[in-house]
Amino acid sequence: MYIEYIDGIKLKEMFLAAAHFLEDNKQAINAVNVFPVPDGDTGTNMSLTMMAAVKEIQGMNNSAVAPVAEAVAKGALKGARGNSGVILSQLLRGFSKGLQNIERMNTRQCALALQEGSKTAYKAVMKPVEGTMLTVARVTGEKASKIAKNHSDFGSYSQEIIKVAKDILEKTPDMLPQLKEAGVVDSGGLGVLYIFMGAVQALKDTFDPGSISIIQEESIGISPEMVIETDIKYGYCTEFFIKNLFPYVEEGDTEKLKSKLENLGDSIVVVGDTDLIKVHVHTNMPGKALQLALRFGELSDIKIDNMREQHRHIVQIDKKEFGVVAVAMGEGISAIFRDLSVDRVIEGGQTMNPSIEDILKAVEDTNAENVFVLPNNSNIILSAKQAQDISETNIITIPSKSIAHGLAAILAFNPDSDLDTNIASMEGAMEKVQSGQVTYAVRDSEYNGIEIKKGDIIGLADGKIVVSDKQIDNTTKALLDKMINDDSEIATILYGQDVEPEDTQGLEDYLAERYPDLDVEIHSGGQPLYYYIISVE
Repeated sequence: MYIEYIDGIKLKEMFLAAAHFLEDNKQAINAVNVFPVPDGDTGTNMSLTMMAAVKEIQGMNNSAVAPVAEAVAKGALKGARGNSGVILSQLLRGFSKGLQNIERMNTRQCALALQEGSKTAYKAVMKPVEGTMLTVARVTGEKASKIAKNHSDFGSYSQEIIKVAKDILEKTPDMLPQLKEAGVVDSGGLGVLYIFMGAVQALKDTFDPGSISIIQEESIGISPEMVIETDIKYGYCTEFFIKNLFPYVEEGDTEKLKSKLENLGDSIVVVGDTDLIKVHVHTNMPGKALQLALRFGELSDIKIDNMREQHRHIVQIDKKEFGVVAVAMGEGISAIFRDLSVDRVIEGGQTMNPSIEDILKAVEDTNAENVFVLPNNSNIILSAKQAQDISETNIITIPSKSIAHGLAAILAFNPDSDLDTNIASMEGAMEKVQSGQVTYAVRDSEYNGIEIKKGDIIGLADGKIVVSDKQIDNTTKALLDKMINDDSEIATILYGQDVEPEDTQGLEDYLAERYPDLDVEIHSGGQPLYYYIISVE
């Protein structure tokens, strides 16, 4: 079938196909990730960026290509992850620039858009390195114009584009010594090729992906010996947005930020305009990078990854049998879960529910065949179960509705027991625990005969309000009295970020006098919102 023009509907299909093809092959990309650091996440970052990009066009039905390309570029910038993701967002941004005001795209216009994508990405990178995804995009864009002169049909044009991208990708080891030493092609360049391959799948009857021989995942990889010897100079992948820019900030000022960041690290990408700036840098001083950025405006979506830790995970070839992921809020509570051998703790809770993506990432990081997820909040259980449905790892959602339930479940976990025994033990342990929280009322209300005024201190037992008072201390003591009975053996109290350690002494004395046989443990939880989180069993 001859295709001379691509409209907005078809372009949308091509982006969606590219995103799904990239997602299906992200592990092959991760497997060859040795530059700029061998942290094994290039495929994941590119896929997350592409998925964020196509999220913007899910509901679009535009017949023109320009608004579709513009929406994809916008989504990619907002969802860009890691060095490769930010560069990909700029390739898409330039591609969109090249298609401004165009309703139907022909092969010549597509070639110009590919070139504009390459130019935009090169400008965004502080020190472009040849032999990377930049090279694959640039060479493909340059040769696309020549190809378009002889191919007005997108069927034959796309096949030639794929061949060019594959040829230059195979030459990347000759450009970068790190790739040559590892015997692999550039991971970002491989991601670009997969995007091209996925996109042309949407051109029905024009391309057979199987006709192009591509490196298979099982034939590539990083040797543990090479990984162990690799020295990561800058350990923290730091990225964030600067928004609500100060009035005196001009578009050219981003160059000043780039030069200052250069003193702190490498892999620097600063992109955006006077409304929103995306920053990516590898550094050993992420705090200083954030301080520099605060001179320009407000920071949001701050993400700091320890690349040395990610790098060490690469050598963990054999997966362990069990892993545990817990959701927690507050440094103290997170530390307690880690001390109890939880592999990954996700920041989240009542007012900050983690996404399915956050849960999947944490599960993947455990490097385990079976992963127990402790949501520790009733609002997060559904997300955990949805992650369970789509993950390749066997996720077991233990329906913990509170931190107290989560702590009881992890204490019952035994790595030497089998799967079914652990599930029964963890769920059984939760049934024996009462969970309590002390917080404040956000509005006037009446619950179960209790009149509550905005600002009152309320006590909840297993999710139900059972006491209200004007004072934190009074509410907490009354709540404990309702939770403790003759069969109670242990009370664990975690105080929040708004409670001073000395404020807990009165509670400890009260419980010692009133319940002399009760074992009481009081720890700093550091949690927001809740003055106290209590478990009684």
